[in-house]
Amino acid sequence: MHLLNTVAVALTAASTALGAPLVSKRAATVNELVGYGAGTTGGGSGAGTTVTTCDALAAAVKVGGVIKINGMLDGCDIIKIAKGDISILGVGANSGLKNGGFQIRKVSNVIIRNLKLAVAPKGKDLIDIDASTKIWVDHCDFASVGMTGDKDTYDGMLDAKHGSDFLTFSWNKFHDHWKGSLVGHSDNAASEDTGKLHVTYHHNLFENVNSRLPSVRFGTAHVYSSCYNNGPTSGINSRMGAVVFVEENSFTDTQLAIVTDLDSDLEGFASEKNNLYVNSSKRITQTKSLTVPYKYTIDPAASACAIVRKSAGTGVVTF
Repeated sequence: MHLLNTVAVALTAASTALGAPLVSKRAATVNELVGYGAGTTGGGSGAGTTVTTCDALAAAVKVGGVIKINGMLDGCDIIKIAKGDISILGVGANSGLKNGGFQIRKVSNVIIRNLKLAVAPKGKDLIDIDASTKIWVDHCDFASVGMTGDKDTYDGMLDAKHGSDFLTFSWNKFHDHWKGSLVGHSDNAASEDTGKLHVTYHHNLFENVNSRLPSVRFGTAHVYSSCYNNGPTSGINSRMGAVVFVEENSFTDTQLAIVTDLDSDLEGFASEKNNLYVNSSKRITQTKSLTVPYKYTIDPAASACAIVRKSAGTGVVTF
């Protein structure tokens, strides 16, 4: 057992025995890149360029470097990131895009942090990662119009496909939408996705999202210390031979919190450790262990929701 996890479990047991409330103080650091996306540096550490309009943002991404969005930019449509070595950062707690999104295509070394992203253009994703590597998406807030209307009117919140690889999605809030996060876009993409799509999800909140939390085809996913609340259809969905390792997550009112035989002709694999289930189900038909190649800090499942509600999303790390 991971050392910090052992300590956390011991503290949990002690608190329960004494009748004391569980301490929700986190062990994990909120301003550190860990996981498969480690080594991503984005646009570097310079002061960069601050933008306040959609036109200025579209021009800035063609140059690269550090770009800071100040304020909520409405109606930008899809901003295409076709140049790597770039960081897109939100200023304060209320900066980002409404009625817009990002497509990251055929590039490497991209950081997106501290942005509010609300309601993509119809049929599009809030963030679409396509044939790209070394991507870190951190402390963002993803939202849509809720689970109303046609589930296909809007697409995903944060998707990765076409052989993308070495990704970390951390400390984000995903809420009020049909489709959460898709890894691998098609059952027919084995030739481009097998051996790729390595992604770490940690310390995320998934609340009032119907499914894809995430849904993983062919790839390898490590999901830990995250909070799931009200997932009516499915949570972590391993498909088409994907391998997922799920540890220290809290699931409440989440149907098929972990599932390996849903939606695709070929089943996936899953292993789990120390997860908490409240009015939640799971269906793991194939198991396969996963040893991740990086160091990381666990927070216990019993504290995960309190921790991510406080420390995920925008305004925690500021620029």
